[in-house]
Amino acid sequence: MKIFNKAVLAGVIGLVFSGIVSAAPIYWTDWTGGDLDPGAGFQGQGTITTTTSTVTVTYTNGNGIGFYQSSGGVDYYQNGHSGRDDTISPYTSSVVDNSPTGTDIIALSRAGDQTLTFSQSIANPVFAFVSLNGNGYAFLNQDFNILSVGGVDGNACGYWGCGGVTKVVVDLGGGNFLYKLNSSNVGGSEPHGVIQFTGAFDTLTWTSATNEYWNGFTVGVQGTATEVFPPSRVPEPATLILMSLGLVGLATVRRRRA
Repeated sequence: MKIFNKAVLAGVIGLVFSGIVSAAPIYWTDWTGGDLDPGAGFQGQGTITTTTSTVTVTYTNGNGIGFYQSSGGVDYYQNGHSGRDDTISPYTSSVVDNSPTGTDIIALSRAGDQTLTFSQSIANPVFAFVSLNGNGYAFLNQDFNILSVGGVDGNACGYWGCGGVTKVVVDLGGGNFLYKLNSSNVGGSEPHGVIQFTGAFDTLTWTSATNEYWNGFTVGVQGTATEVFPPSRVPEPATLILMSLGLVGLATVRRRRA
């Protein structure tokens, strides 16, 4: 009688689950052109190029902004003033492989609402923030995770220094919640880092808490919703394991009969 080898089972499980939890490349927005709003507000546009798609991103802020850097300029995503090293960047983590591409940034200066709109549904957007000093962002009914912060867990400080952030959840009643990213001034007064939203999005809206010149941001994605959340044609991992065990069992029965 052939005895099933536990090492084989371990190998099957390892193959099935390998790569499920790992950092992923982020496709960052390439902001282009200038202000498209003829009035006092601001509207900027850019593109995200993934492996199979080009997504148009539109940012709208009726209150206006501090400045818009879409071509060249200061690299505010470097580690301090010492250049880039993604192994210790404030913008990389166990989830995010690469810091924002280029020098593109939207610098905010006014309190109020603003919106990102995507030409097609995108997956798990990441939001890189620069110098969230004395300010904060509030997202209605949209939870997020803080992935990385400059000066924390071995990360280098950001361009303007180090500082902490906190997530505060406010129950507004009626099933509505406000998820707030606040500057905490722990470890410094200049937070730089990345937060991530989980799921598929066509739009993302938030509120800047105060007038402050300036804090900046850009946005990236793991891919389009179709790329990251395709219709499942492959059995779930647990099903694959059961199938593997079943095949081994059938092989054992056949040998016994032989």
